[in-house]
Amino acid sequence: MTDTDQDLSGQPMSASLSEPLRAVLDALNTLRFGAIQLTVHDGKLVQVDITERKRFTN
Repeated sequence: MTDTDQDLSGQPMSASLSEPLRAVLDALNTLRFGAIQLTVHDGKLVQVDITERKRFTN
């Protein structure tokens, strides 16, 4: 995500997104192989776990 990305209202995405959602988007943008696990309590995202896999060719 770059500073030029905008949401539907024309606002920069970084200004309009909550911290938890930014953490998920950052993980999606940087993770090549792996998993992202979200932990939710009372309908709110409270934790993001990222498991990255390193792939090697023979």
